[in-house]
Amino acid sequence: MAQPSGDQNKYVGMWVTADGRIRHELLPGGRYDEARGSQKSAYQGRYWLEGDHIQYVDDTGFTADGEFRNNVLYHAGMVLYPER
Repeated sequence: MAQPSGDQNKYVGMWVTADGRIRHELLPGGRYDEARGSQKSAYQGRYWLEGDHIQYVDDTGFTADGEFRNNVLYHAGMVLYPER
């Protein structure tokens, strides 16, 4: 597993799909909590950054990744925007 970068918290906050169905909260300290529809905390786990690339491991061991480009998060076929 790669070590977190010095700017680990630069993307902390809520990221949502355009329809609001997926709510992906990146928490300080490298944890995340993802809600899907009415299901709160559908997925939880840890994340770390390698530049603008994000790696995830949920609490069941499932892994995924994503990329931040122009303040948009592309993750597992989803496009998420910072909540305003």
